[in-house]
Amino acid sequence: MDKVQWLYDVENIKQLKYEYCAQCDDSYNPKGIANLFTEDGVWDGGDFGLCEGRDAIESFFSSTPDLVEFAIHSVTNPIIQVDGDTATGSWKLWQPMVYRNGSKAFWYAAEYNEVYVRTPDGWRFKSLKLEAKIHSPYDDGFGKTRFAEA
Repeated sequence: MDKVQWLYDVENIKQLKYEYCAQCDDSYNPKGIANLFTEDGVWDGGDFGLCEGRDAIESFFSSTPDLVEFAIHSVTNPIIQVDGDTATGSWKLWQPMVYRNGSKAFWYAAEYNEVYVRTPDGWRFKSLKLEAKIHSPYDDGFGKTRFAEA
């Protein structure tokens, strides 16, 4: 693969991920998030849920603002492998968040594992999977309570 094309593809995949984070931080904009996936894309949030298809993803995220008052998605450490019109990637997520249920503040950290495909509209998620590492109440911190219910 041409090195310039590889750099262009990797940067476009990074922009896709950053746009995903921006849509999530925009009160989990359901249409904005869903449009970043292929028609048959899969969003697997582990304990948060599983959605198969763009319509299911949009439907799922339409109720998320009722649960989450505030979130900031900070992603780091991307490892992206491009193979023609497909690619894989992994990212680390660090996310402070507040649930509407009593305004409970939490720390959330996870690893994203993703598959991307090049489409006529640019790179899109074929699948996105979250693997939670911590979901801890802000007051306790992850040293004291690594996983807790919201």
